[in-house]
Amino acid sequence: MTFADALRLLLLAAIWGGSFLLMRISAPILGLAYVAEGRVFSAALFLWVLAVFGKRLGGLWRNWRYLLVMGFFNVALPFSLFAYAAATLSTSQLSVLNATAPIWAYAIGLTLGIEKLAWKRICGMFMALSGVALLFWGLLAVSPGQFLLPVISSLAAAFSYGIATNYAKARARLAPFDTAHGSLWAAALLLLPMVFLWPLKQLPTVESITAVAGLGIVCTGIAFPLYYRLIRDIGASSALTVTFLNPMFATLWGALYLAETVTPRHLLGMAVILVGTALSTGFQARSLLKRRIPG
Repeated sequence: MTFADALRLLLLAAIWGGSFLLMRISAPILGLAYVAEGRVFSAALFLWVLAVFGKRLGGLWRNWRYLLVMGFFNVALPFSLFAYAAATLSTSQLSVLNATAPIWAYAIGLTLGIEKLAWKRICGMFMALSGVALLFWGLLAVSPGQFLLPVISSLAAAFSYGIATNYAKARARLAPFDTAHGSLWAAALLLLPMVFLWPLKQLPTVESITAVAGLGIVCTGIAFPLYYRLIRDIGASSALTVTFLNPMFATLWGALYLAETVTPRHLLGMAVILVGTALSTGFQARSLLKRRIPG
């Protein structure tokens, strides 16, 4: 990994860590439907502009079934679930629960026969889940009615990412950029009816609208190509380390801008979850020291 690659990795982690801050700002005002649809539509529009200039619009219609499935499991469903949870959970809590996505991807891959059984990765799964219990046990014991559904929604969102990951491995038909572009338009169509079913919680503010635009353009439209650039340059396993860096930035942004409190128990739970997730993905820190040659 070169110095430029490391900077891109940190930039991507800072952007995706900031996405949870922007959801925390916009979700209590706009509600889950408008946050999810606004994010997806603005990101799809941004990538459409890039696709027009790059002449990359071909092939989307021929793969509409694939893009519809990816749009639902990789965009529409998890974005909606996280938007719902963001009205209650802190930015760091959201980001840590999001970091369990590789665990669910591995578990689903085992069930489908795509992944191979490895006891080290199994132990990592249970370690990460015990970290979730450690992080949220106190909150659920004191106020289960307030926190139970947001926690379940966040874990379900991460599980949805796991479904999308395995589906993409088995059925990939398009380049990553085209998959991102097409799946975002599919998600925008899937989410549109929700706007009429879930009204606005409050009148939109400039801050909430700006937050949704940032979610779409920066945290989705710009972040997706940046992530794919990292996969190309340093490999998928090294690019995956962004999952472990997101909570660090999410915690920082939440503390700086929303004055969210971080306790020692909170930090311990985060550490257990992230170490368990690293084990479950088979991630090895020494792999980062090896120079990756683009294929």
